[in-house]
Amino acid sequence: MYFYTSEGVYRKSNHWGRVANCRWKLIADKNYKNQNTVTAYAKWSCFYPINSSEKNFYIEANFDEKTAKINPKKENTTNYLFSFSEAQKRIKQITHLFKDDKWAKYFEDDLEIIRKNIISEFINSDKTLQEIKIRFK
Repeated sequence: MYFYTSEGVYRKSNHWGRVANCRWKLIADKNYKNQNTVTAYAKWSCFYPINSSEKNFYIEANFDEKTAKINPKKENTTNYLFSFSEAQKRIKQITHLFKDDKWAKYFEDDLEIIRKNIISEFINSDKTLQEIKIRFK
């Protein structure tokens, strides 16, 4: 069920994620389980187009927390942009780079330095992860 206001929309549902051409991401506590009925709110300004070909998203990495997230492009952005599906694939690879360090045993530099250099280039170019790793060896 949807409830519309001039500033946004409330949604009451027991399933979340992709709905039609929208993605709903819940910011929930750790006790949330899918299939529970929840009411959530989104401002109209938080909606942005999702399609498979347009490059409307950039990736932001937090090296202190060892996380990466997809963000919608901002007006006058200088960030390197990806399609949503490409950004999702890259996030998966970045998560692996943050969580596992076996891949780094062939590099001579400090792990944190090489990780930051590789991820930074990966989120700011169209190069594959393999191309970037080879360049840093």
